[in-house]
Amino acid sequence: MPGEGLQVGGLTPITTIDYPDNLSAVIFCQGCPMRCHYCHNRQLQPRLTDNPMSWKDIIDFLTTRIGLLDAVVFSGGEPTLQRSIGKAIEEIKRLGYRVGLHTAGIYPQRFEQLLSMIDWVGLDIKALAADYPSLTGITNSGESAWHSARLLVASGVAYEIRTTLYPGIDNPEYKHRLQGELMRLGEINHRWQPYRQLPGNDPTQRLG
Repeated sequence: MPGEGLQVGGLTPITTIDYPDNLSAVIFCQGCPMRCHYCHNRQLQPRLTDNPMSWKDIIDFLTTRIGLLDAVVFSGGEPTLQRSIGKAIEEIKRLGYRVGLHTAGIYPQRFEQLLSMIDWVGLDIKALAADYPSLTGITNSGESAWHSARLLVASGVAYEIRTTLYPGIDNPEYKHRLQGELMRLGEINHRWQPYRQLPGNDPTQRLG
């Protein structure tokens, strides 16, 4: 089975909010290299899980929902971390579903390869590029994310860019600067997301 190698940490069988105007299921891909202090899916950060979901079980479930669901969304974690994501998307497309992708854009080369296969993208732009390392713990993660944003806007694929208003950026001056950088990409679809305080998150951490 083509998507068998995909590490899956969870499945939401039905949702109305993860792909605009589409009734969807969400596949949560395991693993993310970033360690953002406001992450709301910390259990998906490790590359492996002790109890991965069977890909066959996921395909069997989605087969029974053909005609009832419109789309399948790959979320995470970071779906583009896994090399088998392309084969998994192809398999879902063969079932007749639209495919959405939630990504932070930190693997722009793989992201670019996937764009021709995807119907909608939710791209997480977290901050100005220079501020990413203190937020994510990864050098050059900002350059990668903003590169993916440029690829996405130029691609013609339907999308939404979203930014979480965690305390470090939730001020008029920073928001103005970030929106200015986004406007340089062209005419964009962007929205602010509210920050949710969860156990383990550190709302006092600042950028820089």
